[in-house]
Amino acid sequence: MFGIPVSTDHGMSAVLVTYVKELVRHAGAFRAGDSARLAMVALDLVAAWCAHELDATGELSPETRHRALFVHIQDFIERNLADRTLAPDTIAAAHYISTRHLHHLFQQQGVTVVGSIRQRRLERCRRDLADPRLAGRPIHAIAARWAFADKAHFSRLFRARYGVPPSHYRRRGSVR
Repeated sequence: MFGIPVSTDHGMSAVLVTYVKELVRHAGAFRAGDSARLAMVALDLVAAWCAHELDATGELSPETRHRALFVHIQDFIERNLADRTLAPDTIAAAHYISTRHLHHLFQQQGVTVVGSIRQRRLERCRRDLADPRLAGRPIHAIAARWAFADKAHFSRLFRARYGVPPSHYRRRGSVR
């Protein structure tokens, strides 16, 4: 494995690199208690990557395989957030697992698949609404960019999550 170039554009190496970059990028946002959990995930990803490179994934513990799969699925969701067809069935099919198994993986993390996707999309909308470079883009266009087709539904979801309608959020800037 040493001395052999490995592409970080796809596969397990891309997931590992993305995870480490995100850890570094958001380092200031984590609580002290998060460190041990994040380190465990990082170690599981390194183990999964090594096993993948050695073609020995069968030797990983089931817990490590599940955690690595969950992170891989999270990365897939992140890369496909704008796709309106992103749904549990398509995610499960892309990872060669059953929809039931996908739901179980998310349930173990205390979230639902659909809820996780919705939350990430709302966060992207919130970020775009706060971006001064996008001030001229209509709110419905920002919502549509992140796969919210119905303006009223988007507005209700946004208000429920952030406590203000999208138009107020945009006017006031970044409200938490």
